[in-house]
Amino acid sequence: MTLSIFVNIPTTDLERSKAFYEALGFTINPLFTDDNAACVVLSDTIYFMVVTRDYLQTFTDKPIIDPKTSAQTQISLTRDSREAVDEIVAKAVAAGGTEPREAQDYGFMYSRDLEDPDGNLIGFLYMDQAAVEQGPDAYLAQQGAGAPQASA
Repeated sequence: MTLSIFVNIPTTDLERSKAFYEALGFTINPLFTDDNAACVVLSDTIYFMVVTRDYLQTFTDKPIIDPKTSAQTQISLTRDSREAVDEIVAKAVAAGGTEPREAQDYGFMYSRDLEDPDGNLIGFLYMDQAAVEQGPDAYLAQQGAGAPQASA
């Protein structure tokens, strides 16, 4: 079985959101895009459904938060290198996103946070493959480093 992930995120301006995610290099699947939602293709199995707030409200009886003022979740996406993390965040900022805090460097993992124009939280990160296979503590011990520390 192939598992696909569709993440619904709210927007107040669907056209702005489509342009933002296309500026990051993602594509829009027109077969699943209309006046209420756009399907942003992140990979062969991962998609953002950028959904108007009014339409998203039809999915639940719970209130839809305003991502500009409240955090519901943060979605983190991997990149192939630290440089690729920096590159996509630069594209995102140029396209209207914001970086709410400085980069975090843990030695085995490098990450940068981003807010899209609606305030939805997205992280981009690179993790050394050896750390993925060994776990961060074993990797850092092998590198002669101590416990991971966040730094800019």
